[in-house]
Amino acid sequence: MRIVYKVLAYAVAVEVAVQAAAIVLAIAGLGKWVSDGNVFDKAVMESDGLPFPEIVGLIVHGINGGMVIPVIALLLLIVSFFARIPGGVKFAAFVLVLVAVQAMLGYTGHDLPWAGGLHGLNAMALFAVALHAARRARPVAAEAPASAAV
Repeated sequence: MRIVYKVLAYAVAVEVAVQAAAIVLAIAGLGKWVSDGNVFDKAVMESDGLPFPEIVGLIVHGINGGMVIPVIALLLLIVSFFARIPGGVKFAAFVLVLVAVQAMLGYTGHDLPWAGGLHGLNAMALFAVALHAARRARPVAAEAPASAAV
């Protein structure tokens, strides 16, 4: 179970990195698309089409952040009860709380843009806590053998 805990914790960190890459891909693509003379307005946002190829970054960011990461974080917390890692439950709970805050900030950012700044900062905290949780799952060091008396 220690290995499962470690893999899940690292998976959260990797997914946070994927989130950053996906959103930057989308924003860079949007910038290029607008520079090419296109207009990004409400009609484009509500259309079913893909106005530029990099918009897939927004799709990945939404699915990953709305479903994939929360499921991994929940599984991490469940596994933490069986992994017997010192502080494992506490850090798995921290990860899940940060994921919940991240989702709340992400959805709030649609109405309150300043929440987007907190969304980015919270992502860095989530990345760090997930890495710390994974590192806690190191194998337990075996006791050193007693030295022979001379």
